[in-house]
Amino acid sequence: MKKSSEFRVQGFEFRTRSMAKGFARGIFLLALSSLLPALSTADSHGVDGVRAALEKWVETRKVISQEQRDWALGKEMLSERVELVRQEIDSLKEKIADAENSISEADKKRAGLVEANEKLKEASGALAGTVLTLEKNTQTLLARLPDPIRERVKPLSQRIPENVEETKLSLAERFQNVVGILNEVNKFSREISLTSEVRSLPDGTSAEVTAMYVGIGQAYYASADGKSAGTGTSSDGAWIWTPANDAASEIAEAIAILKNEQVAAFVQLPVEIN
Repeated sequence: MKKSSEFRVQGFEFRTRSMAKGFARGIFLLALSSLLPALSTADSHGVDGVRAALEKWVETRKVISQEQRDWALGKEMLSERVELVRQEIDSLKEKIADAENSISEADKKRAGLVEANEKLKEASGALAGTVLTLEKNTQTLLARLPDPIRERVKPLSQRIPENVEETKLSLAERFQNVVGILNEVNKFSREISLTSEVRSLPDGTSAEVTAMYVGIGQAYYASADGKSAGTGTSSDGAWIWTPANDAASEIAEAIAILKNEQVAAFVQLPVEIN
């Protein structure tokens, strides 16, 4: 493109130079044609006629010189303008090249992002299936747990969505709920806990009892008078309490030891394994 511009500029200069020479030649011939009649009548008019002719000649030369200066100045301005346009063209070419490179880089990044997004969608689909399975298993486990631990994790268990299509919780939040519930259940399963509860007795009455939970698999309760007692255990889908009045004294003794009301001793308690 640069060579073509230079060629056009050089051609333009050549044409303008030829035009300048032709224009100057025309003015000279015009002055000469005006001078010849004056010279032919010099004899009749004498020195005045020659002087007038010379004055016209000098004036014509001045006009020619002024035209040449104006033309040179115009030529210089045109050359500068052509050079400026050429520089602008070169600058635009550089910008176009930079823009094409930027577009190419953007296309590469976009392709990379699209690929990464597809992989994330696949991973998200797999994680959605995993968390759904964990939520179902957690709900099954909660149904088999005793009331104290179920109440402890209730703020988290209530966040398990009933309809995964309508939930606004993210996958991360759903995983956090499940992990939070399982952490609390794991802590409870490693402890022996005492709670005060109201239990229904076999005779149809209710009484306040002290319940002792040995992890999440076995529990005992005894009334304050030591006459009523029972055992609790996990079964399929529920926590079941069974009366065990014949073991009331042993259960009451174990509870008293745990409360530091009696000296530690070996106490034999009934155990039911499902």
